[in-house]
Amino acid sequence: MPTFVQIIDFIGTFAFAISGIRLASAKRFDWFGAYVVGLVTAIGGGTIRDVLLDVTPAWMLNPMYLICTGLALLWVILFGKYLIHLHNTFFLFDTIGLALFTVVGAGKSLALGYPFWVAIIMGSVTGAAGGVIRDVFINEIPLIFRQEIYAMACVLGGVAYWACHAVGLEEYLCQIVAGVTVFLTRILAVKYHIRLPILKGEA
Repeated sequence: MPTFVQIIDFIGTFAFAISGIRLASAKRFDWFGAYVVGLVTAIGGGTIRDVLLDVTPAWMLNPMYLICTGLALLWVILFGKYLIHLHNTFFLFDTIGLALFTVVGAGKSLALGYPFWVAIIMGSVTGAAGGVIRDVFINEIPLIFRQEIYAMACVLGGVAYWACHAVGLEEYLCQIVAGVTVFLTRILAVKYHIRLPILKGEA
């Protein structure tokens, strides 16, 4: 039976893959191109995290990441017409993936014995890096380089995870609090147009 963390990881993979495939479809990619965009969105951050943590990337040990991406492609093919009319679909799936992957990244780092600041960074990398690769592939400016609160939501989620871990809460409670923190931060930031200040300088 898969563990709770594995279930979160697979749900995050599916959500992120849909967000990537949805954007690829808007750019008129073919099925293979859309699958590739969905896959790098889903596994890109986790791969960078695992390389930095000196462990084998998770997708090389379990084919479910490739299967989840395939299922996400099938979902978009079958229900793409409905998804296109739902303007918030990409935002919703991207936010879900962001929250779940931040939890997985921070938890894995702490489980491997790394200090809390590494866990916060790895949670942010796991959540945000796949989206950066996706945006580069579809020729868009990555979200983390715009004014939107994106990677900062991952940082806040990582801090929440560590704080819960430090006070001795059960692991699943740490995961829930961290995930909700990322999700709500992103939702509220977009809803109320909360943005980071722009760094001004000479061109």
